[in-house]
Amino acid sequence: MSGTFPTSPEPADIKVSSFTPTLVSQTHSLKRQVRRRGGHRWAFDVNFPPMNRSEFAPVYAFCIAQRGQYETFTFVPPVVSDPQGTATGTPLVNGAQSAGDNTIVTDGWSNSITCLKAGDFVKFAGHNKVYMVTADATSDGSGNSTLTIEPPLLASVADDEALTVSDVPFTVALVSDMQEFAAGPPNLYEFSLQLIEVI
Repeated sequence: MSGTFPTSPEPADIKVSSFTPTLVSQTHSLKRQVRRRGGHRWAFDVNFPPMNRSEFAPVYAFCIAQRGQYETFTFVPPVVSDPQGTATGTPLVNGAQSAGDNTIVTDGWSNSITCLKAGDFVKFAGHNKVYMVTADATSDGSGNSTLTIEPPLLASVADDEALTVSDVPFTVALVSDMQEFAAGPPNLYEFSLQLIEVI
């Protein structure tokens, strides 16, 4: 792990992709057979606005320090890494959960709120994978809430394991060993990059 991607300047736009590999085949009678391979990862296409040299240089230097695809780092995508829900309190896993579970019992939320909404991201302290909440989650009068997530847990989570629900950091690597930029008048730099989640 080699640090956190610079937060300034912010990208002009980000394309987020979800990759869930499956095996699909079709019989001679056209019946479809499908199997899940059990993996999942996020990918990001990141495009920056035109930057002057002082804005661009730290971003590009960080990318060069990754030694192509060798290093991993954290990336907090603007906008999408913040929750739509109220997300107040100190959320914790309530009881150990096994790999493969996709309903996660939690506690520590503020009472009687819509803590997270479908499409919000969540990360558990014990491993690097980031998950998406697929249904709105509300807390009861004691601050308990059950989250429905995808993909199912890739690793078990412990009782009282902390959840990150704001500024969710994705552990990523560069997709390519080559990082290019364009420079031209009036002394502005154009730069984009592709990132892939590393688990």
